[in-house]
Amino acid sequence: MSWIKTIDFDKAEGKLKSLYKRVKGPNNNVDNVLKIHSLRPHTLEGHMVLYKAVLHHSANTLPKWYLEALGCYVSNLNNCDYCFDHHFAGLQRLLNDDAKSNQFLEAVKNDALDSFLDVKFTKGANYAKKLTMNVQSIIKEDFSKLNKSGFSEGEILEINQVVSYFNYVNRSVIGLGANTKGDILGLSPNQNDDPDNWGHS
Repeated sequence: MSWIKTIDFDKAEGKLKSLYKRVKGPNNNVDNVLKIHSLRPHTLEGHMVLYKAVLHHSANTLPKWYLEALGCYVSNLNNCDYCFDHHFAGLQRLLNDDAKSNQFLEAVKNDALDSFLDVKFTKGANYAKKLTMNVQSIIKEDFSKLNKSGFSEGEILEINQVVSYFNYVNRSVIGLGANTKGDILGLSPNQNDDPDNWGHS
């Protein structure tokens, strides 16, 4: 459900139908975050290419749980319940540890990720917060600090792209009034070795 008109899987035709077939989950379910693109299928295609590349690609070297955790953190900073709920459910699947998941949830809600993450990963989260909440104050030293803390330049790029992606999608969802009604929380395109496989499971 959302404020904008959307087209359901069974009513879709042409390009939209072919894209829906690629992104659908069980029972032809298409998440509302994707359905909000249905009046402009080319933006759905662009969204999925970016999403798969930054969060679900085998060439990423940072742990997938950490990238998901950053997405949850950014979504919480932006008060985007839709993305937080979806990606926290995904993170729970990755962690497979209720105690750890609850610890992360408390850390995010209290904006105290240093109680959950090690020093290096906390620095990445600090960068994520600054990029989200105070982007105009980012300076070269912020990049250098990440590098000195042990992140390679490629890994800094991964963090930057995940944070930038979630800021984009948070604003898409909030700006078009999408909610989770009818969605299946926590599904994602998990075939990381195939960038063209967008199926949600």
